Amino acid sequence: MRDSLKDRVRDKMLRQLAEDGPAGPESEDPRLISLATDLDALDSVGEDDPLVEQLAGRYLVF
Repeated sequence: MRDSLKDRVRDKMLRQLAEDGPAGPESEDPRLISLATDLDALDSVGEDDPLVEQLAGRYLVF
């Protein structure tokens, strides 16, 4: 069974969050904030939304 592009993007983003450490509410690391915001946006759209492809390009998911 193949994973969808959205699933692969989500997996990559979650791996990056895990590798970079937890982002608590007091975190000011703009990269972690951006990653968390993008993950929330990804979770709020459907499989065929253009945002999925945009995030795949941003996080280099093929």
